[in-house]
Amino acid sequence: MGLLKTALIGAAVYGAIKYVTKKDVNGRSIVDDLQDKAPEWADKAKRFKEDLEYKYKRTDDPYVDIKP
Repeated sequence: MGLLKTALIGAAVYGAIKYVTKKDVNGRSIVDDLQDKAPEWADKAKRFKEDLEYKYKRTDDPYVDIKP
């Protein structure tokens, strides 16, 4: 049973990799598109993090404990 399970998982991983790296009519793959969009997504994530930090690290909140 373990051998069959391992073979099925291996076949699924192989199929997924083959699908993701397959070139379309323009000569681009899903991996290529992800690599192009990754810097933009990283910038958006950084801005989102900064917005959250600004929102939750305000000092005008009267319930924030001030440590000496």
